[in-house]
Amino acid sequence: MPELPEVEITRRRIAPLLVGRRIASVRTTAPSYFYLTPPARLRRRLPGRSVQNMERRGKYLIAALDDGQRLLVHLGMTGQLFAENARSVRLLSSAARASLAPEEQAVFSPDQHTHLQLHFDDDGPGVMLRDVRKFGKVRLLAPGEREPRLEKLGLDALDVTGEHLFRASRRRKVAIKSLLLDQSVLAGVGNIYADEALFLAGVRPTRRGLRATRAECERIAQGLRRVLTRSIETGGSSISDYVGPDGRDGRYQDERKVYARTGQPCLVCDTQIVRKTVGQRGTHYCTRCQS
Repeated sequence: MPELPEVEITRRRIAPLLVGRRIASVRTTAPSYFYLTPPARLRRRLPGRSVQNMERRGKYLIAALDDGQRLLVHLGMTGQLFAENARSVRLLSSAARASLAPEEQAVFSPDQHTHLQLHFDDDGPGVMLRDVRKFGKVRLLAPGEREPRLEKLGLDALDVTGEHLFRASRRRKVAIKSLLLDQSVLAGVGNIYADEALFLAGVRPTRRGLRATRAECERIAQGLRRVLTRSIETGGSSISDYVGPDGRDGRYQDERKVYARTGQPCLVCDTQIVRKTVGQRGTHYCTRCQS
């Protein structure tokens, strides 16, 4: 699932393809739970509008339009937002991946999973939103309209402090890992970076939140800022479906310490990394380095 770093990289790289350009036409797939705004309404209201700026709130992208409307995008688990001339094996169906060598891959052609296509009046490249599993979401907000999903978000994870975590964890019996994934506490943290941050902090993910000390919360906050910043610097994690808007893979997956390294030796102490389910999420940690 794209987490804060992947969504931030998407924002930075897609903004030049959107901001200042006027939408000429919109193509969509059939109505489905992917659309919080009916696709017919998107096709009717978006043409003629230009994008003024792109923002990120947690894992949400928000495009502000020139008439005060806002286009809200959530990439869900497998969403991909990219330029139509991007090239990547991750933009191909599984059948196409199996039949084509990387050097044979053509420029992306929209398929049945390409739910939103924006084309512009300057003849430059369009922008595509593709989501195989349809857990992503698109909603067009009227001028001044409130969005409950945004209002429920907590502090942006890049701004996390130890004191914020310490206060949020008081009286909380849930595991500290689950607390980090609570978007009303911290917006943008997902499975990968929660595991990595807890490893850096030396805190076991199964520990109850209320048992975390102020010093441990400070270490967790520092670890979160460190892994999120580093992932942004390296273009995010391309473990499964994520690909940048220009078709480039991220590189942070090569720097993981614990996530998805079950059975492999800890890079610090050589103890085998274990996997356990915490709050219905696969969780990875070192039983020696994390207590």
